[in-house]
Amino acid sequence: MAVIKTIDLVGVSTESWRDAAHKALDEATKTLRNVEGFNVLDTSAVVEDGAISEYHTHVRIKFRISR
Repeated sequence: MAVIKTIDLVGVSTESWRDAAHKALDEATKTLRNVEGFNVLDTSAVVEDGAISEYHTHVRIKFRISR
């Protein structure tokens, strides 16, 4: 029987929401095995002086538990 666990992360980028999602995935794969996918739950941004300074992408990473 397979079990899939999830964790939530927020990737941060100064370039784009897509880059922020990639950064979250890159960080997750440094310590997690068997990553199978992720869902984008939310996007947001930090605004400074009328312009976006940071893009935030909230993702839920899915990985299979191995015994």
